[in-house]
Amino acid sequence: MSQSLDRGLSVLGALARGTDTLDALAEELGVHKSTVLRLLRTLEAHHFVRREGQRHYRLGSALFDLASRALEDRDVRRSAAPALAALNARTGHTVHLATYEEGEVVYVDKYEGRHSVRMYSRIGKRAPLHCTAVGKVLVAAFDPERREEIARSLEYPALTGNTITTAEAYLDELARVAEQGYAVDNAEHEDFIHCVAAPVRGPGGAVLAAVSLSVPRVLLDYDGLLALLPELTATAEEASVHSGWTGQ
Repeated sequence: MSQSLDRGLSVLGALARGTDTLDALAEELGVHKSTVLRLLRTLEAHHFVRREGQRHYRLGSALFDLASRALEDRDVRRSAAPALAALNARTGHTVHLATYEEGEVVYVDKYEGRHSVRMYSRIGKRAPLHCTAVGKVLVAAFDPERREEIARSLEYPALTGNTITTAEAYLDELARVAEQGYAVDNAEHEDFIHCVAAPVRGPGGAVLAAVSLSVPRVLLDYDGLLALLPELTATAEEASVHSGWTGQ
């Protein structure tokens, strides 16, 4: 990758993390302020960055346009939308649609729950594979050899007391998910949230995405979460049919 492109992308990443002044950007990137200023001016000219006042910079409108176009290109997001919206309306809980991308979960759609507790997730946000229900569903859809390869490549940070922390335990979990057709995040990613997920399939039965229901533990215990499975699996099947799955 060219050095200028690499630095330009690093500037965008730093802005996304909240670093917003020339001095702070130069310090985070480890380069001279004049270099960062040249990058910012180029990005600003193409609307990837906008300047606020004399010192502060923000992400620009071109990024949001690209993000919107990228999401629209994901056919599963459009085809699954009616079923997901209906599930959210019936249950009042947060509904996610996620896909697998380069060793991580990417949330491509989200319907907020009606309760006051908010999750960290948002459309476009990435999440770990080993401690999310959607991640387990997506990896369980691969053949055993690919599952093994992915499982051995993960680092397994313990985000809560329930997080899976070894490749062996993760592979056992993936085998269960593949057999039962759904996955559970039992407060493994965030200790105050648990969720259940199921696959959204396309032509030939290929898993295109995973849909999940996420619920604060203070509102629903584990048995209550599992009681939502029929609603979830029916939604996943409806979204799959709309995405080209014929049941074969």
